[in-house]
Amino acid sequence: MQLRIRDLREDNDLTQKQIAEILICDQSLYSKYERGERPLPLEYAEKLADYYGVSVDYLLGRTSIKKPYPHK
Repeated sequence: MQLRIRDLREDNDLTQKQIAEILICDQSLYSKYERGERPLPLEYAEKLADYYGVSVDYLLGRTSIKKPYPHK
């Protein structure tokens, strides 16, 4: 599965270290998520989707629609 986390980070001119701080994890661990060497935990996927204002499905590459689903 091709995650979009690197593209989103680069599009927002952020470093891996900055995103790792948001997720409260090591930069080296975050780097492994971007390279697909480690699975991205659901908790982190949710945080990143909220941070970037996209849906988790977009973040995971399951849809090309960025807009998150409306909350009920």
